[in-house]
Amino acid sequence: MKGTNILRVDKMKKSGTDMIEGPILKNIIRYTIPIILTGLLQLLFNAADLIVVGQYGNELSVAAVGNTSAIIALVVNFFMGFSTGTGVTVAQSIGAKNNKAVHRAVHTAIPIAIISGILMTIIGISFTEKVLHMMSTPEDVLPLSAMYMKVYFAGTLFIMLYNFCAAILRAAGDTKSPLIYLTISGVINVILNFIFVVFFHMDVAGVALATTISQGISAALVVIRLVRRTDACKLMLNKIKIYKRPLVQIIGIGLPAGIQSALFAISNTLIQTAINSFDDPLMMSGNAAAGNLEGFVYVIINAFSQTAINFVGQNVGAKRYDRVKKIVGTCIGLVTGAGIISGIVLYVLGPTLLSLYIPHSDEAIRWGLLRLAWICFPFFLCGLMDTSTGALRGMGVSVAPMIITVVGVCGMRVLWIYTIFKMYHTIECLYLSYTVTWALTFMVEFIVFCCIYKKRKNMYNL
Repeated sequence: MKGTNILRVDKMKKSGTDMIEGPILKNIIRYTIPIILTGLLQLLFNAADLIVVGQYGNELSVAAVGNTSAIIALVVNFFMGFSTGTGVTVAQSIGAKNNKAVHRAVHTAIPIAIISGILMTIIGISFTEKVLHMMSTPEDVLPLSAMYMKVYFAGTLFIMLYNFCAAILRAAGDTKSPLIYLTISGVINVILNFIFVVFFHMDVAGVALATTISQGISAALVVIRLVRRTDACKLMLNKIKIYKRPLVQIIGIGLPAGIQSALFAISNTLIQTAINSFDDPLMMSGNAAAGNLEGFVYVIINAFSQTAINFVGQNVGAKRYDRVKKIVGTCIGLVTGAGIISGIVLYVLGPTLLSLYIPHSDEAIRWGLLRLAWICFPFFLCGLMDTSTGALRGMGVSVAPMIITVVGVCGMRVLWIYTIFKMYHTIECLYLSYTVTWALTFMVEFIVFCCIYKKRKNMYNL
């Protein structure tokens, strides 16, 4: 039996990055690059919906798709946060070389994804119109927005399956497969966009249907990949069952992470409301374009958070606390460098990139550059915050980083808007809230991580 366990662990190592042995810096870079590319491709493919409907639809169609972005971001952020619980549970079980625990975690995660996806579809479709009315959606845009959201929510089962299965693959050290599958589904999405919108004139409904179909394809591909694995992460469809212990672990870690991600979307909505208070359409356009560009930098720095989660998770499971410290230090160093470099590059290319979004307004571009100057340069602080959050979650601690982040980022920004921003009603003062909240939250989370790390290390007399 013992020999079998060793064999299956060896197979797992060969199928992906070895997180417990080998050079830390090299393995972290090899592991993180596919995650970065996956995120960048996802942003590009998501932009395809708006581009196609903008080129071949009309202003109402663009407004309808754009109007749903805040709600969709909230849902997607929650899904991705929730799937974190699966990744940590599987990673720690792999690190402990407990094949039985890995098997149970994998086979519990799939029904959770299915049940969650079905519930979200029912809730999303049922409350679409009510939510859009609450957002003060114009009456001429509302029908198209409602159609887009309902078709999108019809595919939430696929989103849940993809995120949960991708989390399992990444926990096992495989970041290349999700990248390949996303590339395939993304290309299909773009092709279907053109077929449905250009040739069948389905407009918003066609774009939404193309997105749902492509999400179904990516979900099918990751499920097939798990079924074909030969290690403890192999998915056996006839053995799918919800086990109590991994269920508690997945929900205990994933739910706080999902709530935190959703609350981020809400706080960003409040920031947007504050920007709208200036009642300057050109400022709003420049801010929106710059915010979209920042997404590409965020994808790069957030990848190190996902890396920290799984590397720390496996090494905590293996009781390799000597490596945990080095892993977190390496991730912090890399995310700092990546954040500073990508922020500078984005600002330097800012005028050219912003002109793609707002080609006919130098004033709007000026406002966009102002946002990039105030947010892009200190963006590495957001990476430090996310990486420390990932390290804590990798150790199995999820409620503490949720509370710290919700209070430090969401709470502090709301307080900032109603106090300091109210006294100094300038866009620069509003943008400064990002830097302050990132820095404060990172410091608190890093202190908490050091305390928990020291306690765990002493517990095992390492």
